[in-house]
Formats: sequence, C-alpha cells, structure tokens
Amino acid sequence: MTEKEALKRRIDAAAGREKADLVLKNCRIVNVFSGTVEPGEIAVKDGVVVGVGAGYEGRETMDVEGRFVAPGFIDAHIHIESSYVSPEQFGRMVVPHGTATVIADPHEIANVCGLDGLRYMLEASKGTKLNILYAVPSCVPATPFEDAGAKLDVADMEELLADARIFGLGEFMNMPGVTNAEEAALDKLEMARRMGKLVDGHAPGLSGKELNAYACVGILGDHECQTAEEIKERIAIGMYALLREGSACHDLRNLLAGVTEANSRRVLFCSDDRQPKNIFADGHIDHHLRICVEEGFDPVTAIRMATLNAAEAFRLYDRGAIAPGRRADIVLLDDLKEFRAHKVFIGGELVAEDGRYLPELTIADISTVRGSVNVRNFSADRFKVKLTGNKARVIGVQKDGIVTSKEIVTVKTDSEGDFVFDAAHDICKLAVVERHHGTGRVGVGLLVGYGIKSGAVAVSVSHDSHNLIVAGVSNEEMAFAVKALIAMEGGMVVVKEGKVLAAMALPIAGLMTTESGEWVAGRLKALHEKARTELGVSADVEPIMTLTFMALTVIPELKLTDRGLFDFAEFDFVPLEV
Repeated sequence: MTEKEALKRRIDAAAGREKADLVLKNCRIVNVFSGTVEPGEIAVKDGVVVGVGAGYEGRETMDVEGRFVAPGFIDAHIHIESSYVSPEQFGRMVVPHGTATVIADPHEIANVCGLDGLRYMLEASKGTKLNILYAVPSCVPATPFEDAGAKLDVADMEELLADARIFGLGEFMNMPGVTNAEEAALDKLEMARRMGKLVDGHAPGLSGKELNAYACVGILGDHECQTAEEIKERIAIGMYALLREGSACHDLRNLLAGVTEANSRRVLFCSDDRQPKNIFADGHIDHHLRICVEEGFDPVTAIRMATLNAAEAFRLYDRGAIAPGRRADIVLLDDLKEFRAHKVFIGGELVAEDGRYLPELTIADISTVRGSVNVRNFSADRFKVKLTGNKARVIGVQKDGIVTSKEIVTVKTDSEGDFVFDAAHDICKLAVVERHHGTGRVGVGLLVGYGIKSGAVAVSVSHDSHNLIVAGVSNEEMAFAVKALIAMEGGMVVVKEGKVLAAMALPIAGLMTTESGEWVAGRLKALHEKARTELGVSADVEPIMTLTFMALTVIPELKLTDRGLFDFAEFDFVPLEV
C-alpha cells in the first residue's frame, strides 16, 4: 500500500465512508489540548486515530464501559540498562502500566561496548511493542577521569544520527565543555545542529550565566533539577524541566513545588533509572501521575505532562494525544486517581490487559555484547593504601539520592599505613577496578554511611564507565567478591568469609540479562536481604544501587574512579590523605 492509498483509507474511515478497524465506545476521553474530559467514541484505522466523536462503525467494537481514555504515557528520559533487563523484557514490564513510548539514552552499554552495544539495543527493541526512541550518547567516555570500554567520536555519532530511530544526542554531561566552548563539545553540538537533531541536557547545579551558556546552544532540557527554583529558572529560559521519579532518585514531590498552571506545559516526566522491583510495586509513569494527584494537581494537567508535553518536546508530533492523525497509543483507566491501566493499545493493537503483557517475546542475540569483563594484574594487594597520617577524605552516602558528601575523618591504619576496618565506626573501604582493557588500574577510597560490618558487596554496574566497584571490610573479602564477578561475566554479588551469599549474573555487557523482570526482582531481593542481615548494611541504604553511583563523577560531591578520588567542586582528583 502506498502512502497515498493509506491516507485515503484513513480519510474515508474518518468521514464514515468506510468502517474503522476498531471503535471504542462509551469513553470518557481525556483531552490534553482542551484540558477537559469529554464523552465520546474513538475510531482507529491502520493504527491511527481517525475519529473522535460519535456514530462510528468498526470491524471491531469495544465498549469501554465509561472508563477514562488517555494517550499512551511517555517517559522522557530513561536508561533501559539500569533496569538490569533487556529492552524486550523492559517493554514487557512497563507497557501494562500504560507506557507506550520511552526516550532512551543507551549511555551505559555504549560506555562498555561502543557501537556494538548501540546496534544490539536497536535490534533488541524490535522484540517489544514498546516504542523505544534512542539518543546517541554524547559523552562516551563520560569524562576523561576514568577508563571506559569504548569511545564514540564525532564520525561515529554522525553515522548513527542518520538513523531515523535516533532522535538526537543524549544528555550532554560535559557541562564545562559546553560552558567553556571547548572544541570537542562544539564539534558534537555543531553536528547535531547541522543534521537537525535534538540535544538532551544534564545540568546539575548550573545557574545564572553558566546556565545561559549551556542553554544557548539549544539544549532541550534538564532532568537533574534538585529544587523548585531550578525548575523555574530552566523553564524561564526556554528549557524543558524533566521531573524525575526513579529507583535511585525520588525527586518528584519536591520538584512539583516549582510547577504552576502557567509553566506546566514545559514540564515532562522521566524515571532515568527504574528497577523491576519498583515497577512491580509502584509502576512507571503512572506512579508519577498518582503522586501528582496526591499533591493536589489536576489529573488532566498531570496526564498532559506525561503525554503531549513530551511528544512536542521531542518532535513526536504523531502521538501524545487522542486526536485524528495521532498514533492510536491508548490507555483505558479505571479512574484518574490510581491510574490503573485496564487495557493498553499501541498503534491500535491491544498489547496489555489488567497488568498482563499480551504479545510473545522475541529475544535478540546477545553474542556481540558478552565477555565484557577483562581484568588483569589483580590481587587483594591492589586494595592496599599507604597513609602517612590518620586523616582521610571520605565519600559520604546520602539517603534517597545519588549526591554524596565530602567528609574528613580520623581513620585507623596498620604498620604499613593501610586502612584498618573498625566495626565501631561506619567507614569501609571502597574500590573501583578497571574491567575493559586489562590495564590493572584500581582506585581505592573510603566510604562512610554504608553501614557494612562484614564481608563485601561488588557490582559491574558503576556509572558511567561501568568498571567493577566493591565495598568491604577487608582486602581479602573484596578480592573474593571481584573474582566472583569476573567468573560470572559481570553482575552483582554479596560475599562473606569466602562464600557467595547471593548473586545475579548480568551477561549483557555486565549490565543486563535476558531473564524476566520477575527473575531480576527476586535476585535483587536476595542480594538486599543478605547485604543487610549478613553484612549489616544500613537499612537506610539501598545496598546495590548506592554502589552503582559511587563512581559517577558528573554528580556532586566526592566520587571514586579507577584512577582515584574525584572532587566534583574542584573537577579534579584529590588525594585520599589529608
């Protein structure tokens, strides 16, 4: 069928001259244009809404029994890899919650596997009904302060940006590169502008002239806002504000204070990172909607932020509303308070019902993204430090977030100056082991607030370069944990006294598995329980995710990479010893 023939079919169905494929009757339609809820019918032809009103006939007719009918929800910024499942399994989890589209930045796998990782994600996305639109990660490696597994240069990015499935450049984390007009940053920005592609943002803490410098190159928005004032400042200069509610960061309630009736059209919802256990317990973007209503927001305004706003921001003019000419991404809701999705249609196809994902899964081949753990010249001795005094800089864990504090503490040392763990003081050793090129690099630091009293916890997920990261009470326990990770091709492990207490293998780049979300949730639960009950990790700390962000140098305040301790404020390395 030609495009012209397809258009004629839609016009004929819209005009009532031809039957629609599907007609939904007895609807309460959420109109995100007018801000109203209106009774009516919805006619669908070839996966597109062709009519909204009354009197339509369809080859299939469905009485929705007075349910609210909303557009499919859109997550404006997510890293699928942080769910620990493949794109196919991710779609299986979120579609039943009403999510029809996600704006995904495959930044994690690109930092491990480069172009092979991006090609895998594109291929795997064919196996889900979820519409996944990708960005080309703009910063691979994320910073020059750690060793990633790959490097994407401007030529690589230009090749990928030509793909219609790529909307633009992913979050531009190199803020100094932009604000200082550095050559490498300008090359990427100029390329995106020349190709007519969008550039997503990442601007924690920027304000005033620096924020103006960052925004003036056309960067779309920011999902790193911490306060209502930051929300307002970004909207005032034309950026979109992405309100995040994920597994690591729970920002939404706090940030809603910056949203008004006047500026709400510049507000989007995102999860950034969302683990299976949180999806099963709380949902996805539907969770954002519940929080908004609990905080007193009009539900139609909230739905607009979850649909039309995101569609317009990312130039997805074919979706985001229930209107003629828009994709038939439709969610049937029991009410506008809990936002439980009774049925979900994507492109006019019924894909979920009462929490069940209906299509069969087709899992893509993962052979090109396996075998990503390459550690050499490693032993327990690599974790030793040589302090000449008893004062050291320590990374402070903060509750419910990924920002850390910078503290100076008194520590115990042995005769060689190595740190000695003392259960009476909540300070343990932290290390990052390079795992991509076999360089043998190991960065060692100290962590306060984690609560561990015995054993070690190690993971191969550590943003953004995803080297191995381990926290423990002794060099020997930490080394045993790292060796267990190597043996399973990456993943997560909790060990004690030379035994593995709980583990989860992540063979896809050491980041994901093709196993189900339920499988991952079960393994994570076991890891958390063992970390807390056997190792003593604090009940206020998420044992696994906390570690995954301890190497993220683009977030304040003190972090650790395989090259050493990094101070965000100084934007440089600092010694462990004070």
